Amino acid sequence: MIRIYSGLLACLASAYLLLPDLILASGEKADMLVVVADSRRVSWSVSKFFVDVYNTDPYMFGVYCAVLTAVMGGVLGFVTDFIMKRTGIDLTSRKIVEH
Repeated sequence: MIRIYSGLLACLASAYLLLPDLILASGEKADMLVVVADSRRVSWSVSKFFVDVYNTDPYMFGVYCAVLTAVMGGVLGFVTDFIMKRTGIDLTSRKIVEH
């Protein structure tokens, strides 16, 4: 009996959670949205390049952003490691000291 009630409760909970999405999805179809970045006030060449890539091909813009984020993270990691070594903190040795 408990199994039946828990199954019924699960069905009711899923209906309660999914019903608003179904109601909102049944509305009229949205128009095509075109988002264009304003390039009139951009004067720096790198910014102009990224605005033009965003306006022409958003997927390539996403690829550029993902690759650039990974490269900047790697550079930041190497710079931080270099600064730590210069201050005397050696992160390469793994001596575990427990008190």
